[in-house]
Amino acid sequence: MITKQDKLKAIEVGAVHTTDVGSPQAQVAILTARIKEVTAHLKANKHDNMARRGLIQMVGKRKKLLKYLESRDFTAYQAIITKLGLRK
Repeated sequence: MITKQDKLKAIEVGAVHTTDVGSPQAQVAILTARIKEVTAHLKANKHDNMARRGLIQMVGKRKKLLKYLESRDFTAYQAIITKLGLRK
């Protein structure tokens, strides 16, 4: 589980303004941090199928948010992709 400090750092990366916690950019940043943490867990625990299922769900949710952001604001989409180091 992601710590409060890690979540705040992720929000800072994707936040549009100072009190932003719900924009698609912030949500994608939080999901990316959680995905990295679960991926590291799965490298050590290969047979944890529930964690694998949760990882697949998070990746799908992030993909939907990025698709929404791409259709609404392409420049913001490109900015968040480069900040987080994600592939298209």
